[in-house]
Amino acid sequence: MARVSDLYYRHIYAIIGTLIFHIVLIGMLYARDLKEKAPYEEESEIVIDMELLEELESQPEEEPMQEQSQAPAPASTNRISRLNNTQQETSPSTHSNDPFFDEDFRKEMEEAQALVDDVSNQLSKETKSIEEYAMPEETTDGMEPEEISNTVYSGESNIQYDLENRYHRRMPIPVYLAKSGGRVVVSIWVNRSGKVTKAEIRSATNSGDLLLKEYALQAAKRTVFNKDSSAPSSQRGTITYVFVAQ
Repeated sequence: MARVSDLYYRHIYAIIGTLIFHIVLIGMLYARDLKEKAPYEEESEIVIDMELLEELESQPEEEPMQEQSQAPAPASTNRISRLNNTQQETSPSTHSNDPFFDEDFRKEMEEAQALVDDVSNQLSKETKSIEEYAMPEETTDGMEPEEISNTVYSGESNIQYDLENRYHRRMPIPVYLAKSGGRVVVSIWVNRSGKVTKAEIRSATNSGDLLLKEYALQAAKRTVFNKDSSAPSSQRGTITYVFVAQ
């Protein structure tokens, strides 16, 4: 025993060195194994994460498409499609076997088409201008000047003009166009040949119809007086229209 102890103490540094060497060697080998395993472990974790991410991203896109493909078409879409098909067909007898196209439906379609045609006809008509309204006229052809009065009666309505030393040859009477009553005074300018060259509204009272002014103005422009070479080149006067509600 003493011999072993003596041998231990004489070689203690060699033993300690040997132990340290083996410890360092084992540590290096262990560290190398960790370095070799680390990339594989990290790579495997990345692959797993990518697969999960792809699955999560693919699911929201696929599910709506499947739901959309399986969802039934709305009822309103079906009805619109049938209405379009009905308009394209020229004969209603082709749908006689379809319960959707029953007699009530065909009547509704005919009434709707008639309404559309009526509106189209109304819109296609040209608006009639005020100048195109026909007016009855009083003429004084063959009458002597002293027989002609400057007041023209038409029922309860009357027309009176003031133009010095002139008398009318043609006097349009617009009172038949009026639906309500009123009094309109028109200023006129007449040339030597008796034609009214200018007409303006001077005053209008008790007028419930906005068109009375236009009727009076158009009638004044159409009025023709006698020729007078001694008259002023533009003689001024007035014509008063008294409308009574019809």
